[in-house]
Amino acid sequence: FAAEGPVFCSGHDLKELSSEDDVKHHSQVFEICAEVMTLIQKLPVPVIAKVNGLATAAGCQLVASCDIAVASEKSQFATPGVNIGLFCSTPAVALGRSLPRKVALEMLFTGEPLSAREALMHGLVSKVVPEDKLEEETMKISHKICESSKSVLALGKATFYRQMTQDLDAAYKMTTQVMVDNLTLRDGQEGIEAFIQKRKPVWSH
Repeated sequence: FAAEGPVFCSGHDLKELSSEDDVKHHSQVFEICAEVMTLIQKLPVPVIAKVNGLATAAGCQLVASCDIAVASEKSQFATPGVNIGLFCSTPAVALGRSLPRKVALEMLFTGEPLSAREALMHGLVSKVVPEDKLEEETMKISHKICESSKSVLALGKATFYRQMTQDLDAAYKMTTQVMVDNLTLRDGQEGIEAFIQKRKPVWSH
């Protein structure tokens, strides 16, 4: 995900949330947003946020929902809804799963932004680079990912998010079975054979 212009994403259009529209409309706006955020994690391919500028409210939620986020040094991240009387409760779902609780709550209670460096320090983004290196670094990560088997990546991504919701014993039990399942994939065997034969793997995709 990337944006054109000085803002990565400023979240909802507040005109859509005025009292001129009814509760049904408001519910639909937030339900669609939640569906988009959850679909990012359900996609079988990694999703990268390329952030160059301000990411606020649902825009900050979008960054937190992506698998990887690369930000320029000028980027900032905020959940300022509390300042206009609309607490960022849905962004809090993604924020609370990406950041330490006290950092997320300070953002939510004050609306004050995190700098790119602070976002990196607390785990909201994966990497911070100078603005003129943002495209290059994002594509470097993307190209590296594309060197791997699509079926293996899909299995790995789905498994990662499943195990994150489980306790330690259940997570190890489930992922142990997934590793066995991974070996039954054509690309699982191809990768091992290629490694043993000291050659580049030829993925089935």
